[in-house]
Amino acid sequence: MRRPGPDSPQHGGLRARLAVERPGFRLDVALEVAAGEVVALLGPNGAGKTTALRALAGLTPLTGGSIELDGRALHTLPAERRPVGVVFQDYLLFPHLSALDNVAFGPRCQGASRAEARRAAAELLERVGLAGHASARPRRLSGGQAQRVALARALAVRPRLLLLDEPLAALDAHTRLEIRSGLRRHLADFDGATVLVTHDPLDAMVLADRLIVIEDGAVVQQGTAAEVARRPRTRYVARLVGLNLYRGAADGPEVTVEGVVFSVTERLHGPVFVAFSPAAVALYRSRPDGSPRNLWRARIDGIERYGDNIRVHLDGPITASADVTPAAVADLGLSAGQEIWAAVKATETHAYPA
Repeated sequence: MRRPGPDSPQHGGLRARLAVERPGFRLDVALEVAAGEVVALLGPNGAGKTTALRALAGLTPLTGGSIELDGRALHTLPAERRPVGVVFQDYLLFPHLSALDNVAFGPRCQGASRAEARRAAAELLERVGLAGHASARPRRLSGGQAQRVALARALAVRPRLLLLDEPLAALDAHTRLEIRSGLRRHLADFDGATVLVTHDPLDAMVLADRLIVIEDGAVVQQGTAAEVARRPRTRYVARLVGLNLYRGAADGPEVTVEGVVFSVTERLHGPVFVAFSPAAVALYRSRPDGSPRNLWRARIDGIERYGDNIRVHLDGPITASADVTPAAVADLGLSAGQEIWAAVKATETHAYPA
């Protein structure tokens, strides 16, 4: 990790419990972000990520909980008095102002003179590589340039908390790669707490020190990218990191999942998760010889291109994804609706407590 975690003795940072209720939905999450740390909120659409961000910014009122930043209560302050900088998904730059004046707007609202605000704005634009575009209005900027102006505007108010709402979502793939790298450098220089909302696991893994996964308004998993990827705890997280995941009952080196018995590398007892990669799944037209463990009969539910390989979606006692080569698809004559046998090696099948 590049920065101290929430248990670091370093002073400052964010401690919050965010409770927000609205018809048909309740958000209740606890967040701790150390000064200098970047935490990414991940989750499916409707999970509550943006609601959490808006609550931190003061744009959505809490119905319970509290927000402390550097030891100071934040939830009692209106949005305009919070030391918070926000980069919105669509950037929301003022269309009638130049890039320089967009960045200078925050300092002016804080009482800086026009000259002081513009001087600070010029320094920030130079820092994000846009000194040559200071006079340009938003409509003359590319998506990547607008994102950097929005970041400079958020930093101009000298925040102690930086909130980023899908900051790369509006960019094309090529620009996204370049801007993601630059954003990582800028975040490394920021000594306050940063909360990043994203649905893109790559953005989260490149930019954040820790991940917090939210589903249905609650935290379901958190940790470093490696920790989350190694032991996913929900189907959403498993899909995010590219694993097949199941809940089962362990008895030593065997785990039973929906009648399918898996031999695993661990010896556990009781409720467990079982995970394996789609690349570890082998497909057969007829039942292979050998142990009945780690083997089940399935029906092909769909076939699609997946990078250089083919992803085969399997239905049966358990649903699974298998990644095979185009040559294997041709050799086996695979097609949707076909009955098939699937197997996975015990050495590639891992279990951990549920």
